[in-house]
Amino acid sequence: MFESLVLLAVPTLVFRLLGAMGVRRFASWRAAAVHGLAVLFVASGAAHFVPDGGGVMPSHDDLAAMVPPFVPLPHLVVYGSGVLELLGAAGLVRTATRPVAGVCLAALLVLMLPASVYAAVEDIPLGGDPATPLWFRIPEQAVYFGVARVAAKGDGARLPDDRARAGVSRG
Repeated sequence: MFESLVLLAVPTLVFRLLGAMGVRRFASWRAAAVHGLAVLFVASGAAHFVPDGGGVMPSHDDLAAMVPPFVPLPHLVVYGSGVLELLGAAGLVRTATRPVAGVCLAALLVLMLPASVYAAVEDIPLGGDPATPLWFRIPEQAVYFGVARVAAKGDGARLPDDRARAGVSRG
């Protein structure tokens, strides 16, 4: 039940430790958390393509079982959301694309919420583990949503054209 949160927390701590050791890319908790979220989405997105084999990761079939009945083509939806998660993770790593990736991943999390609710209510197991209870699943996704929104705020850096529009001279 806590695996996904650990998959966010541990990389975030490792990245922040690297920042404390002088790696400027991870000089803030915000940057470390955004990169930690990218790690989470790489792992989660990859799971969308894992064949059923009883491994540690949830499989494509596990994720397709979570798709509510009102959503057509559940296997295609799982592949599509996996691609979006992987693209979002890549977008989080690049400073230039981070705000857009954050907004898109936050929206994706909202769109995937019905699948999480359905899986919890219908007691659908994931990766051989019992279904994650709703009381845990909703706050867990809220954490991911919050970090995605933090990523969406950007780093406050302005592009040269932004300075000109803001009335700041270039010289």
